[in-house]
Amino acid sequence: MPEASSLPAPLLSVVIPMLDEAGNVLPLIEEITAALKSYVPVGENFEIICVDDGSTDATAHEIKEARAAYGHVRLVRHPKRLGMSAAIRNGVRRARAPWIMTIDGDRQNNPADAPRLLDLGWAKGRERKILVAGIRVNRQDTTGKRLASKFANKIRRTLLNDNCPDTGCSLKLFPRDSYLELPFFNGLHRFMPALLKLYGHETVFTPVNDRPRKIGVSKSDFLGRAIKGAYDLLGVVWLVRRTPAPERGEESQG
Repeated sequence: MPEASSLPAPLLSVVIPMLDEAGNVLPLIEEITAALKSYVPVGENFEIICVDDGSTDATAHEIKEARAAYGHVRLVRHPKRLGMSAAIRNGVRRARAPWIMTIDGDRQNNPADAPRLLDLGWAKGRERKILVAGIRVNRQDTTGKRLASKFANKIRRTLLNDNCPDTGCSLKLFPRDSYLELPFFNGLHRFMPALLKLYGHETVFTPVNDRPRKIGVSKSDFLGRAIKGAYDLLGVVWLVRRTPAPERGEESQG
């Protein structure tokens, strides 16, 4: 198999952060591949970057199996757990496409929603500064997790005015260069709508399906995430107020 650097650059890179997702790897890659190959503007012109964030199960082995089966799959591996933001960052840094789509490794995001995000993002051309973010409907998480997420989203929207009702949804589409211009910190993935809006990008939110987890367990630590999230929120509020604002982006519903 030729090295990725010797292949023509793809149009889209799908970045998947994974932590102990053995059993989910191959089915997810099969679903993503089917959804994108049937989407005419992309077809074969995409890559999938799986970022193994220090897994202790067979996740890395399954990614290597997928890489052997599919020429468009790549593996980035962390020797220890660095967190979702770092996993996304390192996947995006190694991506070869001008556009990035992120999706959860637990298969709760439905790859069948990917074409709609691409339609919304590319409707006015591929040079557009835009973030298209999924908003989960019919959440399949526990009641406690849904309530905690609803409360956190309300606080964040109030303080940052990002108008995003579900920033925790991993299914997002954005330009690679725009993302890499953002200041990096652990927790960045939850503040992308506010920061890209601050940097003059349009933000579009569209409903997407949420599926129950069938294999593996959630890695969320509610209390720890709440404490870190509050700390991050204060930092982002400071950053927004201290950053000279360019032309503001627009918000719309897809």
